[in-house]
Amino acid sequence: MHRMIGQFIRNERDQELITLAEKHRIELSEYAEMIDKDATVPSHIIDNMKMSGLTALPVPEQAGGRSMTLYELVLIQEELGKGEASAALSIGWHLGILKDLHDRKPWAEETYAKLCNDVVNGSIINRAQTEEETGDPTRGGLPATIATPVEGGYTITGRKTFTTLSPHLDQVIVKATCEGVPADFLVSMNSEGVQLEKTWDTLGMRGTRSDDLILNNVFVQTGALLETYDKERKTKALPPAWLLHIPAVYLGIAEAARVEALNFVSSYQPNSLDTPLKDVPHIQDKFGKIALSLVTARHFLYSVADQWDRYPEERMMMQPQLFAAKHQAVSSAMEAVDLSMRIVGGRSLMKKNKLERLYRDVRAGLHNPPSDELTLQVLGMSQFKE
Repeated sequence: MHRMIGQFIRNERDQELITLAEKHRIELSEYAEMIDKDATVPSHIIDNMKMSGLTALPVPEQAGGRSMTLYELVLIQEELGKGEASAALSIGWHLGILKDLHDRKPWAEETYAKLCNDVVNGSIINRAQTEEETGDPTRGGLPATIATPVEGGYTITGRKTFTTLSPHLDQVIVKATCEGVPADFLVSMNSEGVQLEKTWDTLGMRGTRSDDLILNNVFVQTGALLETYDKERKTKALPPAWLLHIPAVYLGIAEAARVEALNFVSSYQPNSLDTPLKDVPHIQDKFGKIALSLVTARHFLYSVADQWDRYPEERMMMQPQLFAAKHQAVSSAMEAVDLSMRIVGGRSLMKKNKLERLYRDVRAGLHNPPSDELTLQVLGMSQFKE
C-alpha cells in the first residue's frame, strides 16, 4: 500500500515516521469492522499511539516531541487513513491542534509548556467549538457557551456538539463568549460539571465518537484563559493549515478503496471471460481515472504542505491554497471510491464488503471544515484581491 505514497517520502525522517504510522495502520485495519460496528475506538489503540510517541510528535523537540512539520502530519494521516479512517481523523484533531499551537504560539509560554509536558505523558486533547446555535465555527458565530468571570477564575456553561474522540479526551479547549468576545479556555475532562451525552449515531466515520460535551457551571482558574479573539490578538492569527490533516485521511480512504478493487479484479474471473477482470479494457480505464484523480490531489496537497513549511513568510497569504487542497482531495477521494465500487459491482454494497464502509466514511469529508461553499467564496474573493 506504500506504492502510491512512496514518491512523497523525501528523506530518512519521513521514512521513519511512515514506518511508525504503518504499525498503527496495521492495527487499525485489524479493528476496523469493530470500530465501525461499536462506534468507538478501543482504548488500547489510543494507548498504543501514546506509547509509540505518535501522539506527541507535534510537541517541540526540546519538550520531548519531534517538532512535526505540516508535510509530516499529512504523510502520517494518509497512512493512518488507509487503516481505519475514523480513528485516523480523530487522532488527527489532536495532532493538528498541537501543530497549530506550535506554529502560532498564541498562549502564555508556561501554559503551553505545561500542555506539552501533559501530552508527552499521555494527555489527549481536542477543541470544543461547534454548537447547535452557531453551526460551523469557521463562519464566525458568537459562541452560545458563556464564560463568566468570578473570583479566582471563570465559570463556563454551555453545550458543544461534535466533540470528537470524546471518551478518550483528557483536556479540551472550549470556545466560549467571555465579556462579549470569543475566548478559548483549557478545561480538564475531570472537572466538576463536565459530562458527555452520547448523541453520536451516524452513517459514516462512526468511530470518531463525536458526542455532545455539556458544561454546567464549570469552574476554571484564571490561567485557564488561553486566548481571546479580539483585534489585539490579530497578530497571532494564521490560516488554519493544520486542517490539512483532514484531506490526508480521505486520500487514505481512497487508497484503501483502490487496493480493494485492485485485489478483486486481479483474482476474480467470471466464467464469461477467458482472463481476470484486470485485463478488461473498461476496467483498466476506470483504474486510470482513479490514478489520475489521486495523483493530482496528492501532488496538490503535499505541495501546499511543503510550501507552508518552507516559506513561513508566505503563510498569511495561503488560505486559498489550503482550502482548495482540502476540496480537491475530498472530491478526488469520493471519485476514487465511487469508481472502485463500480469496478467491484453490486457486491460492494454488501455489509461484509470493505468498500461499503469506505463509501460511508468518505462521504463525511463533505461536512468537515472548510465547507465547499466557503472554499469557493475564499477562492473567489482572492481573485479580486489579486
